[in-house]
Amino acid sequence: MKNHRSKLLFAVAFSALLPLSSRVASGQDWPRWGGNDPGRNMYAPAKGLPDRVDPGKFKSGTEDVDMATTKNVKWVSKLGSQSYGNVSVANGRVYVGTNNDSARDLQHQGDRSILMVFDEKTGEFLWQLVVPKLASGKVNDWENLGILSSPNIEDDRIYIVTSRCEVMCLDVSAFSNGNQGFQGEAQYVAGPGNPKATIGPKDADIIWIYDMMDELGVFPHNASNSSVIVIGDLVYACTSNGQDWTHSNIPSPLSPSFIALDKKTGKLAGEDDARISTRIFHGQWSSPSAGIVNGKPLVFFGGGDGVCYAFDAKPVRDEAEDASWLKTAWSFDCNPPEYKTKNGKPIKYPAADGPSEINATPVFYKNRVYVAIGQDPEHGEGVGRLLCLDATKSGDITDSGLIWDYRDIYRSISTVSIDPETGLLFIADFSGFVHCLDAETGKLHWVHDMKAHMWGSTLVADGKVYLGDEDGDFVVMAASKEKKVLSETYLNSPIYSTPVVANGVVYLTVNTHLYAFHDSALQSGRRDEVPKVKLNPNR
Repeated sequence: MKNHRSKLLFAVAFSALLPLSSRVASGQDWPRWGGNDPGRNMYAPAKGLPDRVDPGKFKSGTEDVDMATTKNVKWVSKLGSQSYGNVSVANGRVYVGTNNDSARDLQHQGDRSILMVFDEKTGEFLWQLVVPKLASGKVNDWENLGILSSPNIEDDRIYIVTSRCEVMCLDVSAFSNGNQGFQGEAQYVAGPGNPKATIGPKDADIIWIYDMMDELGVFPHNASNSSVIVIGDLVYACTSNGQDWTHSNIPSPLSPSFIALDKKTGKLAGEDDARISTRIFHGQWSSPSAGIVNGKPLVFFGGGDGVCYAFDAKPVRDEAEDASWLKTAWSFDCNPPEYKTKNGKPIKYPAADGPSEINATPVFYKNRVYVAIGQDPEHGEGVGRLLCLDATKSGDITDSGLIWDYRDIYRSISTVSIDPETGLLFIADFSGFVHCLDAETGKLHWVHDMKAHMWGSTLVADGKVYLGDEDGDFVVMAASKEKKVLSETYLNSPIYSTPVVANGVVYLTVNTHLYAFHDSALQSGRRDEVPKVKLNPNR
């Protein structure tokens, strides 16, 4: 009875933190990957967003944008030279991952991973987290990638995965309220064995660090980039465990792939019971989502074995094994038999017609989970699959849990966007095609060719679909059953991230800059005719 009551209380607390997107106000922050929706649907209920922008021109001999030449641009801030991290916005601050090629602190030179924090209203640089690279090199921490994780901000705390395969908790106020928690920032930012750095007001205040390589023995393949989710008192994260440089050996097959940590202390609270690490194709880069199914809190995760998992959110203690487990509620193998064998012979990964892992984030929406399969972009293009799964099932649901699937899609590392007003689903694939389907039935409405690889995801807001591609084209489309391109703008640098919306502003990182777009006519109280945008001259 005591255990049952504990589970009930946990479910009640969990459900209180799962707001329905239809109940969320239009003016709001975007505090984590997926905004305010733990289901991670890439949708925002905001209104009055721009349908076209002009990024302006650089001032002569600089990378500073001349704001007088822009249209619908609130502000622009310089980042490093590679920026894959997606933006989070909360409590007047904008957070984004990048590298150190435009060093804000001259005592930190060379390759570092950086979390930059800006003022939401002005774009003024506030402070940064500096993360030294791992000594093991690009097999674990690929050069110049920067921080890839989207921060999760809750109250006065930030939770993030660093490029050193650490889950970290930071103070949103940096050092303005003193040094809280962890006291070793001067050594940490300098790197092990180096002279301590000088810590100032523009440095991050670290509360705690959980080193997954040291604590769990995991071996991250090339990069660690999970965007954690915080529910109740727990932080859920992918460990990034993967293969070594030979691409044929898993150094840590017994280490967990998915964990939960105590958000206050950073101590391990639970790990997956699915033994995913024994079956990893390559690496693991998916992020978790969460939802309530039949009154039960579940956390959803895309495995490096190509299987989509639902785990019970509350860890279960096993005294005999001296461990706490996140129990598997259900699993679905997203690779059909024809992606695994051909003419009776196994198809060897990463063949173009073979199986894939899951890099996208599973989206929970109306008791369904939507997820696509895909591979490391370095592997190129290949067959894909978008699935709609019944989240109310249990056990191995590979034969019973499929509601619909769509196979006219290539490999994808993108997360779906579902517009609750129309029921339309949008997803990009790595080959550069954007697909619009009916979320209920899987019926295809249209496909749009971006003519460039796509790393990021679509975002749906205000009746529009926002997206960017590797060529640097930022496209706005109508979120409708009929394909309609509203604008296409060249942003001077590749786009590897996903647009997000917070408080009436669209934020987008290109490799070198962070743009804050808004409808300037609404801000000024008048609507002027918007001039033609600058198109990509290579098209």
